[in-house]
Amino acid sequence: MKAAIGVDIGGTDVKLGIVRHGQVLVRRSFPTASISSGPKALEEGIVAAVRSLRGSFRGKVESVGVGVPGLVRVPQGIVQTCANVKGWKNVPLQSRLRRRLGVPVRVDNDVHAMALAEWRYGAGRGVRNLVCVTLGTGVGGGFILNGKLYRSRLGPSAEIGHVAIGETGPACSCGGSACLERYVGNRDLLRILRRKLESGAKSRLPRLAGGRLDRITPEMVDRACEMGDRLAIETWEEAGCKIGLVLSKVVTLLSPDRIVIGGGLSRAGRWLFEPIRKTLRERAMHPLGKIPVVPAKLGMSAGLIGAALLGQEALNE
Repeated sequence: MKAAIGVDIGGTDVKLGIVRHGQVLVRRSFPTASISSGPKALEEGIVAAVRSLRGSFRGKVESVGVGVPGLVRVPQGIVQTCANVKGWKNVPLQSRLRRRLGVPVRVDNDVHAMALAEWRYGAGRGVRNLVCVTLGTGVGGGFILNGKLYRSRLGPSAEIGHVAIGETGPACSCGGSACLERYVGNRDLLRILRRKLESGAKSRLPRLAGGRLDRITPEMVDRACEMGDRLAIETWEEAGCKIGLVLSKVVTLLSPDRIVIGGGLSRAGRWLFEPIRKTLRERAMHPLGKIPVVPAKLGMSAGLIGAALLGQEALNE
């Protein structure tokens, strides 16, 4: 792989890196808040950061890839929505960056980038069919099918977080209801947990949070699990069962070789993965319930590496 710059747009920071052969050689970042005024500010921030990176690198940068937390129409690279920046509606970010940077550019969904990275260099390496899931504020997905990243011409694809897990449930921003994300997305998972505590459920969590229920974090839930806290353990069990239920539908349809799960909530480890695997065994068509479910390997570098791979795609066109 030739050197490429990956750009990963996150809720807190926009991360950039020069990547070669799956290794991040140089890193930069700037706060997302600095470009929250809209698409033009984000474009200016990316252009300035990419030019700075290229200027500090002795080798040649062949392409740029950008992972966006939203809906992107590919191959045009038109950003239909962006979760962390207001004012986005059908912004032709790819063509704008290509014109200003003078190199091939590919813009795509950030979870697609993560799936590419885990497939090429991480926990999905060596398989032809992979389902990749990220668990964080939202729940996203990416599919590698027959050795290629699956994309829809409409923009949305592999939106695992918006698969309904029941006939009725809380309304979702996507327009549906009872979506998986409304139960296991970071904010919603903690919201459900706080309601249980406010209703009198016993737990060590209020003490860990200094008496402030609004300060409970997933990391505190993990810590309480290690202390044997029943409510904390049940929180991950319930989330894992719901994730496993949706994955049972996915594997029955696609029969992938492996499922990779990443994102901040995946750090719960066995407390989350064991109920996912158990539910998958119980609910998926035999023998699909035995498909391996493994944690992602690339951590915080996955978005950068995957975005660089997107840039490589553009270079090869």
